[in-house]
Parts: sequence; structure tokens; C-alpha cells
Amino acid sequence: MSSTVASSAKYVILGASGNTGSIIADFLLSKGEQVRVVGRDARRLQRFVRNGAEAFAADWSDAEALSKAFSGARAAYLMLPPISSREDQEQQSDAIAQAAKGSGLRYAVYLSSYGAHVPQGTGPIAGLYSSEQKLNAIGGLNVLHLRAAYFMENNLAAIGMIRGMGIFGHALLPDLKMPMIATRDVGDYAAQRLLALDFSGKQTRELLGERDLSMAEATALLARGIGKPDLRYQQFPYDQIQQALTEMGFSPQKAAVYIEMFQAINAGVIAAQEPRAPENTTPTSFEKFVQDVFAPAYRANASAA
Repeated sequence: MSSTVASSAKYVILGASGNTGSIIADFLLSKGEQVRVVGRDARRLQRFVRNGAEAFAADWSDAEALSKAFSGARAAYLMLPPISSREDQEQQSDAIAQAAKGSGLRYAVYLSSYGAHVPQGTGPIAGLYSSEQKLNAIGGLNVLHLRAAYFMENNLAAIGMIRGMGIFGHALLPDLKMPMIATRDVGDYAAQRLLALDFSGKQTRELLGERDLSMAEATALLARGIGKPDLRYQQFPYDQIQQALTEMGFSPQKAAVYIEMFQAINAGVIAAQEPRAPENTTPTSFEKFVQDVFAPAYRANASAA
């Protein structure tokens, strides 16, 4: 961990130990780029240090620490950590924008979400709308907002329920088709755009995954991948989902924010704005995600039980 920054890293990666940030950091390091990895836990950054990165521990809401982390860098990968509350999101996005502006950062790729064109009523995604606006207000910053689809990895949360109850239950409508993306494809896309720095001004790009899927279709693919052909999807009432989230340790406030997001997806408020095209379609199919990520996690859960 460094508290002062002396080196001249070209790239700063926020959330470098996460699903997308780790792919970006690994890719840029493999290209011989100077990379500063930023996270809240310095220990989780050590594997990047072994590959030549510089580690910097900072809290997302500490504008001063983030300013130091961004100091001297040309480009950054920016994101908010998983939501604890909307208030925290605002504090974190304030700090990131303040640091980006104060450090004279020239380029940023920001991890946003599809639906971030809507100012409110979308749960955590409203915080991404707000964060996009703050970054857009910075004069000299070229920023590319990646409005990623629903993460395929979100389905990993259902493993315990599938094992325990033999069903996949969620608040989302069974037959509503929506874009789903593998996080590795988000990381790959962001890494390529950071290496190229081929964007200017304020831009958005939706990333819509390989194809749109309904929860019923996704569940059928999970069923096949884990050898449980009888697995069915069941839509649960919002109050039941809210209770389940609080039992999982979410605060009532945080659970309510997620319920608002599920309601907005079901109502079509959160929906893709770009027509599907080669530029916003990514390679990893849901079948490949099940094979590479979900089925191994499901089997590991069994051996740990």
C-alpha cells in the first residue's frame, strides 16, 4: 500500500480485485502498461503487484485519497462499489468526480448500467445516472459510460435456493426478455477501449451480452448445465423477496433499493435504448457462462456443504 504516489502510472483501475477490474488490470499489465490498482483492501491487490502494478489502498468516499490515487495518470477505470445505500452512492460518486477533476484526469471508462438514462425510480441504477452526470460536468475529461446489461453472475445468488428448495425464485417476470452479460465481457471491452483511448467528449455505450433471455429461459439453461432437468423458475412477490434479502443480511433500506430496481425492470423502465448491433453485442453466451462459472460454483457449493 502506498499513501503517497511517486510513480507515473498511466492507468488507474478502481475496484481492481473485482470481476471487471481484475480483467482490465491483468490485460493492461500483459501489454506492458504502467498500472496503479486501487481497492479498499491492500492484501487483495498483491497479485497485481507481483505482475508489476503499483497498489494503492483507498476508500471510495475519500476524495483526497482518490485524488492521490489518480495523480499523474492519463486514464482510469471508474466504478462504484456494490451499493450499501443511495446516500453512500452519492458520497462515493461525489468523491470520484472531485478526484477526477482535481487530478486533471484526461480519460475515464465508467462502469454504469443499462437503464442509467433514467434519473430516478430505478434503485441502485439511479445512483449510476447521478454519477454519469457528475463525470459529464468535468470539462477536460473524455468519458465513456459503459451501460452494461444484467450481470449473468447475479444468478449465482440462487445456488443456495436451488440446492435447498429445488427452485429458482426471483422477483423478475418469468417471460420478460432482457439483456444479460458475463462480467468478463464487460472487463474485456473496457480493457480494449482503455488501451486504445479512442473516445472523446462524453459518450455512452450499452453492452447487451450475447442475446436477450427471460428468467424462464435462463433457468432452463441452468437446469441443463447442472443436471437438474426438473428445475423451474418461480416469480416471488416483492415482499417475499424483500424479506429474503433482509434474512441474507441486507438492511431494510438496501433491500428496498433492490426491490425498486426489480419493479423498474418488470415495468420496462429499465430497458436497452440501443438497437442490438455487433458493437454492443458481446461473445459469451449464457450456456458458456453456465459451463465455465455457474456449474463449477454449484458443484463447489455441494462439496462445501
